[in-house]
Amino acid sequence: MALLAEEIVEEWLNRQGYFTIRGIRLGVNEVDLVAVKFSEGSEVTCRHIEVQASMRPVSYISKVPKAARKSGRAPNSAARSEEELVQGVAEWVEGKFFAAKKRALMKTLCGGQWTSELVINNVKSEKEVGLISDHGITIHRLSDMVRELDDSSKFLIKSAAGSDFIDLLQMGAKTQQEK
Repeated sequence: MALLAEEIVEEWLNRQGYFTIRGIRLGVNEVDLVAVKFSEGSEVTCRHIEVQASMRPVSYISKVPKAARKSGRAPNSAARSEEELVQGVAEWVEGKFFAAKKRALMKTLCGGQWTSELVINNVKSEKEVGLISDHGITIHRLSDMVRELDDSSKFLIKSAAGSDFIDLLQMGAKTQQEK
């Protein structure tokens, strides 16, 4: 599911004129997508995008804080105190977006200012999404992207490598509406 969601996001970015790299491996970590756009007469636009696209989430996006895991708590435990949720989100954001290796890679790829963005589908906790946003992470909804892709007139580029997949999604959605 994650790779398919990343393909949708990549198509959305490509149609806006972004050059993208998907699935960059950094040891045991990964950067889902980086996107760079060069526009005449303006600065380069650089975006770091992570994708979490669960259909039926059973846990939070973030993990239980490291201190709680050391005392035996399961990393994806759904039972969390308010403090654990806040701390878990802070640790997750740091690792996902601001880890030294990831920042060094971004600086090497393009010296501009990088945005930090998260694409989500269904989530267990909207409160967690708010906490992530409070760290300066821009939140996008996958369903909004799919809806936007339905109108190619909104985009600089009418289709890119993922257009066949998008066509299948839209065909399935139209078939469901007709029933």
